[in-house]
Amino acid sequence: MDMARRESPKDGYLTGKLLVAMPQLGDSRFHKAVIFICAHDENGAMGLVVNHILPGLELHSLLDQLSIEGSIKNADMPVMSGGPVETARGFILHQGGFRQIESLEIESNIYVTGTIDALKAIARGDGPERMLFILGYAGWTAGQLDHELQDNAWLVTDADPSVIFEGDPEERWDRAIRKIGIDPLMLSGTAGRA
Repeated sequence: MDMARRESPKDGYLTGKLLVAMPQLGDSRFHKAVIFICAHDENGAMGLVVNHILPGLELHSLLDQLSIEGSIKNADMPVMSGGPVETARGFILHQGGFRQIESLEIESNIYVTGTIDALKAIARGDGPERMLFILGYAGWTAGQLDHELQDNAWLVTDADPSVIFEGDPEERWDRAIRKIGIDPLMLSGTAGRA
């Protein structure tokens, strides 16, 4: 799967969209998850959970563990758990103003960068204004995400930078659901088809 490949909405792929977990999703790792889809094609999908905080891990601690020195204004920013796959692999999900050769534009002005050099730039104060640091990712094999969508496990919506980057991460699911036009209290924990 090529993360740099951008799909148009008419092709059925969800690159650049948000997945919002439905209450009946059985996997506790994705309870109330909001996932930014970085890649989706016939080979599978890859996304980053943007609202699950890794308890007790902030950006400054991570920089210390990697022996990266510097002073940044968002040093107390929580590190997010991007999903259960490759949980030691880091990603920076960010908006404009910061691009490196390795940065991939996934959606208009939303980028993913995953290099130590990017972390060093952030530590120097040269990083993006709006960013999330994420460890791990969510991955789906060919057809797996499509099957989950047919089972009504996820809602799909456009990627809204205010949902991704602003406010309390623990409130992003409620905000995403409301932006879709649904009252979270009206969602049922059981699935069905009409």
